[in-house]
Amino acid sequence: MTALKDKQLMLRVAEGDLNAFNELVCRHQHSAWGIAHRFLGDPVEAEDIVQEAFIRILDASSRYKPSAAFSTYLHGVVIRLCIDNSRKKRPILTNDLPEMVDLFSDPTTILDQKDRDALIRKALDTLPSRQRMVVILKYYEGLNYNELAQTMETTVKAVERLLNRARKSLQKRLSHMDR
Repeated sequence: MTALKDKQLMLRVAEGDLNAFNELVCRHQHSAWGIAHRFLGDPVEAEDIVQEAFIRILDASSRYKPSAAFSTYLHGVVIRLCIDNSRKKRPILTNDLPEMVDLFSDPTTILDQKDRDALIRKALDTLPSRQRMVVILKYYEGLNYNELAQTMETTVKAVERLLNRARKSLQKRLSHMDR
């Protein structure tokens, strides 16, 4: 079944194929968790959001229309859940961002990077939820403007404005950092 495309798997899910659903979860849970974790700053909350997203997708599988990539559909669900969650309560400020540690760097460089990551995390947490999400999707997940617009359910122009406001705000908050 691994040779099947996501859209084909989702159509099988709509017919009640739970093995196809399991395959989709295995393929996409890590990226969905990464988005939720970066947005929420809490790995456990991120797991809950991703689990809820997949449950909602399974429940709505009979209404699935393959008009966009499955990952876009999933990310849209995760985004809405994250934003709804953040509206219910203020985000937790955390210094944790999923990261890759360079084993060949000296300890001082690693500590400097951790400090820098903590400052960036705090600055991100001050952004309004849609601005924070578009920054995460653009710079951490690598989505292009068209993918961002589809995922955020808006226009490319609106994405550009969101990113512009977010960059200005982050630049102001992080201007004291060394370059």
